Amino acid sequence: MNVLMAGGGTAGHINPAIAIAETVKKNIPNANILFVGTPSGMESRLVPMAGFDFTSMPVAGFQRKLTLNNIKRNIQAVYYLAHSGRRAARIINDFKPDIAIGTGGYVSGPILRKAAQMGVPVLVHEANAFPGVTVKMLARYSECVMLAVEDAKKRMPEDCKFVITGNPVRAEILGYDKRRAREELGVDDRPLIVSFGGSLGARTINESVLDLLERSARDGRYQHIHGYGQYGGFVLDELKSRGVFLGSCPNLDVREYINDMPRVMAAADLVICRAGAMALAELQALGKAAILIPSPNVAENHQFYNAMAMVDRGAAEIIEEKDISPELLMKKADSLAGNISRLEEMSNNARKMAISDSRERIYAVIEETLRKHGKL
Repeated sequence: MNVLMAGGGTAGHINPAIAIAETVKKNIPNANILFVGTPSGMESRLVPMAGFDFTSMPVAGFQRKLTLNNIKRNIQAVYYLAHSGRRAARIINDFKPDIAIGTGGYVSGPILRKAAQMGVPVLVHEANAFPGVTVKMLARYSECVMLAVEDAKKRMPEDCKFVITGNPVRAEILGYDKRRAREELGVDDRPLIVSFGGSLGARTINESVLDLLERSARDGRYQHIHGYGQYGGFVLDELKSRGVFLGSCPNLDVREYINDMPRVMAAADLVICRAGAMALAELQALGKAAILIPSPNVAENHQFYNAMAMVDRGAAEIIEEKDISPELLMKKADSLAGNISRLEEMSNNARKMAISDSRERIYAVIEETLRKHGKL
């Protein structure tokens, strides 16, 4: 059994692909799985780390804003596109996949389109509430589009065959209960706020959370764990300049990375973060109230739509980046963290959105497709 996976560019495309591959391997131990991604994307590092074979295909998206640099990038993108069909055909001929599965990103387009043209059954998974251009284009070639969010249906082509599968959540995220996590972290009965902006750090979140951290250092109102990311080291300097010395503030834990995220998320009462698809799936699985600050620097502003899927169901509140300020974030945090019944309501609403059997649903679609084509 040969399974071809395609997806990359961002963690939102890569992590679901890896989770799907792990699910296939669990159910079909002898399956050979090959990932196709871009040579310089995150997938070139993350996929081999996850233990799967990887091959690359240069692909680039087109830049809409016409600057000299973007014109050069578009020329390169045209060059890659012109050669992508031949490279895709060579990969498919060499690997001979029984099925091809894509999770979005520019690289999914040419490889899955060519797979369909060569008679390979194709499936697509969309992690976001606002489907990307590549996924919408591939819908016509796909046996079925697996959607993570109900809201995505209305943004897909009308003749698209789809099923709601959710996003596959990491098993370790579900391994902690709140009481145990808080005991291990030494957290007491005060509200615990957890904030982060990703591994690189989101400057907007880092700047906006400073006042909240400073006040908690002085009045001890909240316990707060903040991950400032690779480029957020200025947070430590800024806190010191305000007279906040973390060594004397046991209720504050400010670090570059939250390496024990499953435990920290389980312990949290309120989470402040971006609105990436996988992060929201974890919030839902754990039933966490959240203040979401969508990144505006993503394709088609899809994080905003991800966030609104939770906001509309009473599971989160949103602050758009154009509106955020330290004062507004503190006001939102106080209105939630200081209201236990509101936190419980949001937590329950988030949990109602969770699709806990996402991996099983995804594998059921894969299995059905393989049997349909006599591959299983």
